Parts: sequence; structure tokens; C-alpha cells
Amino acid sequence: MLRAAVLGSPVAHSLSPVLHAAGYAACGLDGWEYGRHEVDAAGLPGFLHGLDDSWRGLSLTMPLKEAALEVATEVSEVARRAGAANTLVRRADGGWDATNTDVEGAAEALRPHLRADPRRALVLGAGATARSVVLALAGLGVTTLTVRARDTAKGADLLAWALDAGIGIRNGSVAAIDAWVTTKDDVVVSTVPPTGGEDVAATVPAHHEGVLLDVVYAGWPTPVARAASDAGMTVVSGLDLLVHQAAAQFTLFTGRPAPVEAMAAAGLAALGSRA
Repeated sequence: MLRAAVLGSPVAHSLSPVLHAAGYAACGLDGWEYGRHEVDAAGLPGFLHGLDDSWRGLSLTMPLKEAALEVATEVSEVARRAGAANTLVRRADGGWDATNTDVEGAAEALRPHLRADPRRALVLGAGATARSVVLALAGLGVTTLTVRARDTAKGADLLAWALDAGIGIRNGSVAAIDAWVTTKDDVVVSTVPPTGGEDVAATVPAHHEGVLLDVVYAGWPTPVARAASDAGMTVVSGLDLLVHQAAAQFTLFTGRPAPVEAMAAAGLAALGSRA
């Protein structure tokens, strides 16, 4: 039996076991098992030390995305830039390579819905997820970034990093969470947690022709998604991001192309059963 799992604290809510198990079933990988384990940052080194050679990969949720960088044998460039790793892949020498598939997940979730040359983006929130989102947006061609955050100091730090990181962001601005001053952004990404959803929804303009990704996937449609849809925006669910980042992990762990449609269907069904 080959093994993988999602680690975090709390982790009981994670859809990763559903997504990866659906991938194994679709690919006929009967010898694979995917679980979940409650692990905090202090416990991560000890947990890794206790794993045998059957383990091939680990998905990481909060609060382990920064801690993973400290335990890895090698850290990928994308994880280094993001300052976070959501994936550990077992090495032949028994160590672990850290990478970040959230960046790829966000890019792949947005790509089908964007015009050919998106240039302007608005990111709502400046927390742990925002840096990965900015990397994804830069990879899609965005050059102008607006950050709106409750903590404008954090927003300024995020923008300063984006401008200095050499990723293609050339200009931008920072403001508090408030009514959007422009509807010219090609893409808007809300990284605000569910507790702030109503406040952010109230800032959405009456009309906007861009694309909105809300990284929240539970309780869909979220207040932000409903407001954006009413404004005429193309709305992308956080489930799309979750599925695509899991699909990238699936390939890293198994060496097989991920059955994205089967994984997405399983995730949607699981969310429906929780409603």
C-alpha cells in the first residue's frame, strides 16, 4: 500500500481525502490510500520522522504551510517565493521536497474565464493565501495590482513584495476594504475568510464585467459570489482552485495525470452532502 494524507489543525473539514480518493478510483490505483491527520506546526517534524517508506506525499493546510519550509530537504522556487508550501513530496533518499500547488491551482481555476491578456487585478485580503494568488495572477499576465485589506499595513507589505519580487507586477495601490473605486480590473480575487464575507460583499459595485474568484469553497454561493454575480461578473468557485491544486499534488505523488473532472465531481458531491 502506498500512502498520502492531508495534515493540518484543524483538518477534519478538509476535502482533500475525497478529491484524492476519487482520483485513485478513476485511475484504477487500488494500491493507494489517502488519509487525514491532525498535526500542528510543532508536531510536524516528529510526524514526518515516524513515516515509513510507503509514504509518497503530504498535502498541508494551516498552520503547516510555513513550517513545511523548515523541514524540507529542498524547497521549490514557487514555494520559496510564496513563503509557503502546501505540498511535501517524498524523495528517493527519504527526505521531502516542498512545493506550492496553490499557485498553479489558482491560475488553472482562472485561466478558462479570462480574456487573453489580463493586465489589472484586485486582491481582497492580505493574509496567508494572498501571496500565492498574486504569483498566480502575475503568471497569467497581470501587471497592475490593487490590494484591499482590513490591515492596510499588511496590504502595503504584500504590494511591496509583489513589486520587488521580479514577477512582472509593475505598479499598484493599497486601500482599506471599502467600495471599489474602479470596475476596470480584469480579475478580482477574494482571499477573505468566510467570517468577513458579508463585509466584502457590501463593497462590490452595482456593475462589473470582470472575473471574480472567491477562494472560499464551502457555503456556496458565498455572499461575495452572490454580489459579484448580481453585478454581472463571471464567478469562479474556490472549489475550482482546490481541485486544481489537488490535481497537481496527485500527479506529483503518483506520477499519473490527474483525472480532474472526476475529482471535481467528487468534491461537488461532498459539498452538496454537507449543505
